[in-house]
Amino acid sequence: MFELDGPAPTARAEAPRATAPLAARMRPRTLDEVVGQAHLLAPGAPLRRLVEGGAAASVLLYGPPGTGKTTIARLLSQVGSRHFVALSALSSGVKELREVIADARRRRDHHEQQTVLFIDEVHRFSRTQQDALLGAVEDRLVLLVAATTENPSFSVVSPLLSRSLVLQLQSLTEDDVRALLRRAVADPRGLAGAVALAPDAEDALVRLAAGDARRALTALEAAADGLAGAGGSVIDVPAVERAVTEATVRYDRQGDQHYDVISAFIKSIRGSDPDAALHYLARMIVAGEDPRFIARRLVVHASEDIGLADPTALLAAVAAAQTVQLIGMPEARLALAQATVHLATAPKSNAVIVGIDEAMADVRGGAVGAVPPHLRDGHYAGAEKLGNAVGYRYPHDSGDGVLAQQYPPDALVGRDYYRPTPHGGERTLGERLARLRRAVRGR
Repeated sequence: MFELDGPAPTARAEAPRATAPLAARMRPRTLDEVVGQAHLLAPGAPLRRLVEGGAAASVLLYGPPGTGKTTIARLLSQVGSRHFVALSALSSGVKELREVIADARRRRDHHEQQTVLFIDEVHRFSRTQQDALLGAVEDRLVLLVAATTENPSFSVVSPLLSRSLVLQLQSLTEDDVRALLRRAVADPRGLAGAVALAPDAEDALVRLAAGDARRALTALEAAADGLAGAGGSVIDVPAVERAVTEATVRYDRQGDQHYDVISAFIKSIRGSDPDAALHYLARMIVAGEDPRFIARRLVVHASEDIGLADPTALLAAVAAAQTVQLIGMPEARLALAQATVHLATAPKSNAVIVGIDEAMADVRGGAVGAVPPHLRDGHYAGAEKLGNAVGYRYPHDSGDGVLAQQYPPDALVGRDYYRPTPHGGERTLGERLARLRRAVRGR
């Protein structure tokens, strides 16, 4: 497998067969063909410097599926006469790693050829497997390009992390996916103009892709293949629906379903109907909605409509959002569903949003006033002469930790922003707050 008569052809010399999947045929051959990731590919950006300048830095590519991690690895291999080797953490172990490293040493010593080692899903490597890479990476025997959909701060061992440049890729924007689809329809490597893509079908594919280039091209190819069998020449929405076998595109065919469904989802949670909420959650998941968008809405809702009536609601929503980031779909659907049911069945209160909005309205209206002198910072020379921090009473000096003292500016003394409801945990909190206000305000 590793006997060498000379430098092996690099990945640059390889071209996908005509029978290869559309996503493989449309894989960018140059940096300028890469769609998206402008923050990494702009002039002077780290990734462009690596690809164009030939810098020998190992890289951890962190981002969602279909954002170009494999493509970038292959582009890095094309600098100079590098040899490209790809391993998957799902099917490779320490034995395979050691064979690649031994081969890389022979190529370096006999042919002065560097090896680019691409490891997909590196987060699935054990600590022992990752440790086996350290020496080769540190000596630059191999240029490691590792891809992961999980945060490398949690999934990659610290020594390997410190020896690599971490680059975070973002999901493709809708405009990025549109550009990709249009190129695939017209490009000789793709569909070569054999079919046309109707605007509403393009919208459907963009929604279905959810920022994933591979998913977009796979769905486009399936729709085109189905159309060829029927003798058609224009990919429309029904053709896309038949190809993907799910009515996912109906989620946003006219551009308003996206907002209608998320609105119904939130209003079902607010209305304490977990069954309806799960229905709308399922519609979004099946439609390919970005799970991060769903998670963000849950986090907002936890404070907006539940607040301190159930203080654990925000914790549940944040935990679901973190699960989406760490694990991804489809497993993260369980955390999203759990948070949805938690929030839907929780007691409701909008006291938090009412309180902060009223406070902000007062500030915008000019009700600010000076900070009372005894509350000002006194940790500098001359503060006492200015009267700052003079007369401040330390609450912990009192028996119950609460004492009478003015905290708001003069113009806002007695103004109540937070008004707890009698629902859930706020019932007890309201009783305590009334006692606290009487004690603090000296009444």
